[in-house]
Amino acid sequence: MPQTSPSKVRARFRLRLSVGDAIAVGPGKIALLEAIAEHRSLNAAAKSLGMSYKRAWDLINELNALLLEPAVTSAKGGAHGGGTSLTDTGTELVALYRSIEERAAQACKPELDRIRRMLDTRGG
Repeated sequence: MPQTSPSKVRARFRLRLSVGDAIAVGPGKIALLEAIAEHRSLNAAAKSLGMSYKRAWDLINELNALLLEPAVTSAKGGAHGGGTSLTDTGTELVALYRSIEERAAQACKPELDRIRRMLDTRGG
């Protein structure tokens, strides 16, 4: 098999913030928020992530209940159709989460580079 460069090895941080037993913010909810921002529809966002509408609805309701201000708002259908969009809080939450991931990756870069060099990246 062709050898893969250690630089092709990707590290992912999976930050989760819990409130009691509930995961208030985590990678799944952030991905859902990003999909809502892109598609402006909860149904389309859920489909794009391979998630049921019910699961997406439950995640957004849980997130909105745990925040001081909701992350998502929905408009009812009508002549121009409904839609779902991020509030300023939702937009800020996504930006903060992604910033934390990036800063964590940069802070750990020397260690991650050492681990990458330790990996057998020839394929498996």
